[in-house]
Amino acid sequence: MKFVDEVRIKVKAGDGGNGAVAFRREKYVDKGGPSGGDGGNGGSVVFKATEQLTTLLDFRYQQHYRAQNGQHGMGSDMNGRGSDDLVLEAPVGTVVREAESGRELVDLSVAGQTFVVAEGGRGGLGNINFATSTRQTPRFAQDGTPGEEKELLLELKLLADVGIVGFPNAGKSTLISRVSRARPKVADYPFTTLVPNLGVVPYKDRRSFVMADIPGLIEGASEGAGLGHQFLRHVERCRVLVHLVDLSSVTTGRDPVRDFDAINTELTKYSAALADKPMLVVANKLDVPEAREALPAFVKAMERRRIRVLELSGATGEGLEALLDACARVLFSTASLKSRVKAEGAPRDVVTAATAARAPRADKAAPGAKGRAAKRRAAKATAAKGRAVKGRSVRRRS
Repeated sequence: MKFVDEVRIKVKAGDGGNGAVAFRREKYVDKGGPSGGDGGNGGSVVFKATEQLTTLLDFRYQQHYRAQNGQHGMGSDMNGRGSDDLVLEAPVGTVVREAESGRELVDLSVAGQTFVVAEGGRGGLGNINFATSTRQTPRFAQDGTPGEEKELLLELKLLADVGIVGFPNAGKSTLISRVSRARPKVADYPFTTLVPNLGVVPYKDRRSFVMADIPGLIEGASEGAGLGHQFLRHVERCRVLVHLVDLSSVTTGRDPVRDFDAINTELTKYSAALADKPMLVVANKLDVPEAREALPAFVKAMERRRIRVLELSGATGEGLEALLDACARVLFSTASLKSRVKAEGAPRDVVTAATAARAPRADKAAPGAKGRAAKRRAAKATAAKGRAVKGRSVRRRS
């Protein structure tokens, strides 16, 4: 099935039926008065979140939706029939916006959630409602009101607990295929994965969580490079990010630390909220000899930023259990995650893209520390010199 996560549609609620103008003309009925019934209400357009759908594909093929109008009023005091609402089912995680202004109308984040996006018109009153003691034969009725008409933008943001980010070919699809039943396409060329993939990861004590593989992130993605940032919306709802760093990229002349910084910069540029998501740093493809040789240098560079690195080989399964345990600690722990992310001291297993992006590069950390140490030594020397001068002046006065 084709994955569609953004579509524009038009909806039109039903118009209300008009009230009737009628008078009773029946044999043996004295003084027949007005008998025009009311018009029925038009149907509204309602969105309903469902877990049975995972894409907005249906809305791509049909982009115009109209609810039925209410029935007009009739004689003999008969009201028109009101129309049923038009219920449109959308995947859980769909955000409905006004296409013109971009204003968010509703976020369908819970299964079964409903929202009236276009209100149906109200039926008009028949002339029976306008009869009074002084106006016994009203020859007019009320028209029904038109239903609302809107142009909408539907945007799907996948609901996942863990989002996997990283450069193309970093092993994201391999990882999700090892820990869940998801079977994305895996190949040895960039941009193999063209759409996000979801997988349910079983964990200990009958617990489980949903993991999402996010494709298309490269340097400059926020400006449209590669697949652009069209899929970054799918990690906005994730509770924790797993940042995969391909250490085997050293064989092609790339720097893993620079790749790590590039992805964090793109996450920060896209959204401040996304930049503050808890993140686990994972060194992947350690089954490759060159990657194993590059591991100590990468770990040392991250230690200078007080970031703990998890080791992983998606191909052999090495480190999978430790990674799932780390994800579970973030997802199921009752401790304050914010304090854990910002804690000082030992290397942190949980960081954020914003703090990692602002951290000094490994090759610049040492000179900064030396500079601070030199300033402290100079301050101490100045203080000692001042004390010595003060002592000599006291002796001279005595």
